[in-house]
Amino acid sequence: MRRTSTIPRPGGGVARPAPSAASFASRPAARGAAGTVALGVLAGGVAAISAGAASGPSRLVPSRAGGFPDWLAGPLSGLGLGTSDASYQALLLVVCACYVVVLACLPALGPRRVVGAIVLAHVALVLGPPLLSGDVFGYLDYARLGVLHGLDPYTSTSSAAPQDEVYRFVLWHNATSPYGPLFTLASYPLAEIGVPAGLWVLKLLAGASSLGALALLWRCAQRRGRRPVEVVAFVGANPVILLYGVGGAHNDTLLMAGAAATVLLALRGRPAAAGVASVLAAGLKASAGLVTPFVILGSDHRRRTLLAVVGTLAVLGVLAAAIFGAHAVNVVEALRGQQGLVAVHSVPAQLGRLLGAPHLESGLRTLFVVGAVGALGWALLATWRGADWVTMTGWATLALLVGTAWLLPWYVMWLAPFSALSADRRLRGATLGFCAYVVVSRLPMAEGLTGGVL
Repeated sequence: MRRTSTIPRPGGGVARPAPSAASFASRPAARGAAGTVALGVLAGGVAAISAGAASGPSRLVPSRAGGFPDWLAGPLSGLGLGTSDASYQALLLVVCACYVVVLACLPALGPRRVVGAIVLAHVALVLGPPLLSGDVFGYLDYARLGVLHGLDPYTSTSSAAPQDEVYRFVLWHNATSPYGPLFTLASYPLAEIGVPAGLWVLKLLAGASSLGALALLWRCAQRRGRRPVEVVAFVGANPVILLYGVGGAHNDTLLMAGAAATVLLALRGRPAAAGVASVLAAGLKASAGLVTPFVILGSDHRRRTLLAVVGTLAVLGVLAAAIFGAHAVNVVEALRGQQGLVAVHSVPAQLGRLLGAPHLESGLRTLFVVGAVGALGWALLATWRGADWVTMTGWATLALLVGTAWLLPWYVMWLAPFSALSADRRLRGATLGFCAYVVVSRLPMAEGLTGGVL
């Protein structure tokens, strides 16, 4: 029998044992207080990283290579917080720890506190410079190539117009556009408003589309019988999505919104519209197309959904050919070229390094590709047999991210909505583990081990 210590009372009798730390932590009030503190520190830590990056040139803003004008630094530069590898690393680890605490305390947290912290973090990131990536200037560059220089972004690279004012901020000068025709066409008006204004429009778009995705996920959770605040916190407070996705102003935020819209349409009994939404998302970036076969197989009306998908693909193809000509298909070659590259932080590259290979060997790379394809086939078969298509999409996406040699942190936005909405705790746990790998492998202190940088 378990013994408990007792405390004699002055007037006789025995006092109740003092509550243990475990019992205190299990109380709803204690969990609510801990979660509230964690939310505040998480939002404050994200804001500190954004403001620190705005204070002056650092590795947190890769496009600083083109200079660090006031319009790039943003309005937070006046705070003068400063940043360094050590302070960034410490803040990032604190933010990640707070995210874990928030997830653990969610049953005791109200939606206002969670949503408020997430919105504050988004605002801080939108007001700061583009973090940890220079891709946003690539978006502007492809638009300016097409509008101002009369060049096809699917056949021309940034090097074709080195005199353009955006050129010095672009990190990739010898790559044609890997983005879908819908995104390219939508970005064309930005060429007319100048580089500074174009940057801030894209930053605002990233923040708005991320928050829009969370609003859609809230509705999806209600229809799937999940507690909405838990789904929104899983995605919206995720440090990888916040710092790399929203902070970097990536168009993957649009894909996240497209994924959420696709799921919501399917849950509302409109599978054909869901199929159309998934194709339109793929028109922004081809990786979104992974969702489409799961939407078809998971539909109660597969034939109707398939016809809607095929029809939308045909319309999209005609539109792309009319505007960009036959060269629009070069986006496939651009994507193949990307997949031919090796990101040092990818799982195959790091496993090869662990095994002693200085470069990713073709055999190991093929093994990962076969594994990802096998997982995709298993997920599709399970969906065809009646498994939850949202969960199966999540597993297939996770397999793709683990198997690809070209892994970038913001790709987590492809996965997170499906993991958050799934009832499979194993998928959510695996997603969190993958996010932890992404963070740890890119910490400054890990550079000597991983061979890479931020």
